[in-house]
Amino acid sequence: MVSETSRPMGRRERSKQRVRESLYSSALSLFVEQGYDRTTIEQITDRADVSRATFFNYFQRKDDLITAWSDQRRQQLEQFMKETMTSRDDDVTVLLERCVAALAEFNEKDRSTTATMLHAWVKAGRPLVEEQQAGQVFAAIIEAGRRRGDIAVDIDPLRVGNILRDSYLGVLYRWSQSPQSSPSLHVELREILRIILSGVRSYDTAAR
Repeated sequence: MVSETSRPMGRRERSKQRVRESLYSSALSLFVEQGYDRTTIEQITDRADVSRATFFNYFQRKDDLITAWSDQRRQQLEQFMKETMTSRDDDVTVLLERCVAALAEFNEKDRSTTATMLHAWVKAGRPLVEEQQAGQVFAAIIEAGRRRGDIAVDIDPLRVGNILRDSYLGVLYRWSQSPQSSPSLHVELREILRIILSGVRSYDTAAR
């Protein structure tokens, strides 16, 4: 017997999914073209070629499209990070560098949408607390390094993971709102990682 979760969608369900995806993709393209604030529900439904009433069968308000983008982004990022961390390399620095490279690639592949939707997210009053998975991945790497003796035993892996995640979110938002000619997100994140891993005090100062 086929379970409810594994049973293929029927024609009606597939049709509803296509309409929702059409509304969603039409909205994101309009947000990028003319800005979130200047895009109306009527413009979204016109581009998706459905009625205004149909929109409210899938989204209660325009803000729900921001939530849908965030949910999809979180799921994609979790999968992206999982695939990235399949390596058996035990070197802490290499693994962390691979993480920040994955985060950079994930965001840089569609910079326009990322910039537009992050701005809309913050402007809508949503806290910039996405990517919890990133902090957990960072913490797991630090913990493994601590067990092997590569990281000081008095370091709290979760605290370091949260510092790296928070640094990533701050850099991500600044990068997304900066000119295209600004340094790549990969460069910015790699430098943040270097500073956190090496510290900021000179050896001469630390020896005093």
